[in-house]
Amino acid sequence: MTTTNATDTSTSATKTNTVQWDSQQYLRFKKERTQPSRDLAAQLPPDDGTVRRVLDIGCGPGNSTAVLRERYPHAEILGVDNSPEMIDAARKAHPDIDFALFDASNPADFDALPHDFDVVFSNACIQWVPDHPRLIPAMLGLLQPGGMLAVQTPMNYEEPIHRIIADVVHSPQYADRLPQQREFYNLTPPEYWELLHGGELVADFRIWKVVYMHNLPSHEAIMDWYRGTGLRPYLQALPGDAERAVFESEIFGRVREAYSTQSDGSIIFPFPRFFFTAVRR
Repeated sequence: MTTTNATDTSTSATKTNTVQWDSQQYLRFKKERTQPSRDLAAQLPPDDGTVRRVLDIGCGPGNSTAVLRERYPHAEILGVDNSPEMIDAARKAHPDIDFALFDASNPADFDALPHDFDVVFSNACIQWVPDHPRLIPAMLGLLQPGGMLAVQTPMNYEEPIHRIIADVVHSPQYADRLPQQREFYNLTPPEYWELLHGGELVADFRIWKVVYMHNLPSHEAIMDWYRGTGLRPYLQALPGDAERAVFESEIFGRVREAYSTQSDGSIIFPFPRFFFTAVRR
C-alpha cells in the first residue's frame, strides 16, 4: 500500500491538537484501552477474502491496528494518527503494518487518502476532532460502496473523574490559567442517530453503548490512567513540576472521596463508551 500522500500532507498534523502524547503513559493500561477495539472489531465483516484494504484512524501506538491485523491477517492495513510520537511507537511495535501521519481535522488529508477502503475503523479518537457533521461523512467517503465504518468514542463525561477535573479547572485558582475550551467534541447518541439516519452515504447503521467496569488497583491508578488522556492537556499547560503536583493533588483528593474501595483495596472504575457501525451506500 502506498502511504506517501497521507504522510506528506500532514506537515501541520498537530496544529488543531497541540497536546503532546506519550505512548508509554497511554499503554500503561493497554489491556483496558484495547478491549473496546476488540469488541468493535468483532462487529466487522468476516475475513472471507472480500476485505482487502483497512484504515485505522487515530491508531495511537498501534494497539488497535494490531487488533485489525489479527482480524484480517492478509489485508493491507494502514494506521494513521496526528501524533509523530505515537506513529513512531506504532512503527517500532508493529513493523508489519503501515503507519502514517494524518490530521483528521484537515479535509486535505482526507483528499490525499485512497477512497476505496473496505473498512474504516476508529477507536477512541473522534472525541478529539471537531465538527462531526463534517468528520463522519468524510470518514464514510473513504469507503467503497458496501464498506463499513466502525467507531468507538468515550462518553464518560458524567463520571466522577470528569466532573472533578472540570470543577478544578474552572475553580478560581485555575480558571485564568488553564485552557477552558471544550476538549471533547462528541455529539449525543441521538445526534449521531440523526446524522447517520440522514446521511446520503449510509445504507445501514447500528448504535450502542457499553459501560466497562474496569478493576483498577488503587486511586492512584485512576490518576495514572488520566495522565495519558483527559488530564494531559491541563498538565501540559501548567508551567512546572511544582504547579502540576499541586493541581494533581487537588484532583487526587477528590478522586479518593468519589470512588469507594473494594475489600482488597481495588477500585471499580466505570467507563461508558459509545459505538456505531455504518455501511456505505
